[in-house]
Amino acid sequence: MKIQIADLSAQYGEKRVLDGVTVTFPAHRLTGLIGPNGSGKSTLLKCIYRVLKPSGGCIRLGARDLSALSYKESAKETAVLAQHHGHGFDFSVRDVVLMGRTPYKGITEGDNAEDIAIARRSMDETGVLSMERDSFSWLSGGEQQRVMLARALTQETPCLILDEPTNHLDITYQLQIMDLISARGLTVVAAIHDLNIAAMYCDRIVALQRGKIIAEGTPAEVLTPELIGDLYRIRAAVSLRTDGRPAVLYERGGR
Repeated sequence: MKIQIADLSAQYGEKRVLDGVTVTFPAHRLTGLIGPNGSGKSTLLKCIYRVLKPSGGCIRLGARDLSALSYKESAKETAVLAQHHGHGFDFSVRDVVLMGRTPYKGITEGDNAEDIAIARRSMDETGVLSMERDSFSWLSGGEQQRVMLARALTQETPCLILDEPTNHLDITYQLQIMDLISARGLTVVAAIHDLNIAAMYCDRIVALQRGKIIAEGTPAEVLTPELIGDLYRIRAAVSLRTDGRPAVLYERGGR
């Protein structure tokens, strides 16, 4: 399922953060959003997963206008791994992951054997099955991140929205999680700070600056020394890996 954004604007109070963004995220592809802090990456994702209401424009999931869907309907189409998460109650890891089944439940309906099997499979894939009875609040930031990804996978949606999915993770889990995400064949939109992770895994990259898209294309097309310099005000060299994807090497000091 593709996600189409047309002339999207969003703001916080009087401050406009997105300014007429138009972009299509193709079906079954991993698209990375890059850009410095404050460029609008997280705001764009929040509009897609409906934490923030746009001030203008349109978002379509496949053929349907997002604003015409109920929250329960859209939760069956898009799952999210947000940048920050926490719970006010002391839930077990398994209970947190099972929250991914909520869109498929009636008000009084409990978890069944199929729900538990889906949740345990997701926990196994993300490496948290051994802690399913532990308290979520006891976990490290990296462990919580993997639990929340398991919850998103348990939701079994065609689209996955990720805000810094490798946040808090050591390099081993960064690569394992990105391998898992890319192998799923879902429509994935991910805000990614690490340009080398974006280069390794993304099919397409969209670069944002001050609420506008300034470049989009394959990693090789977007991740050039010139664009990286314009975005981040740094010097960088770009070479090609053996698989043909770019590798970014940063130089000390600003431009």
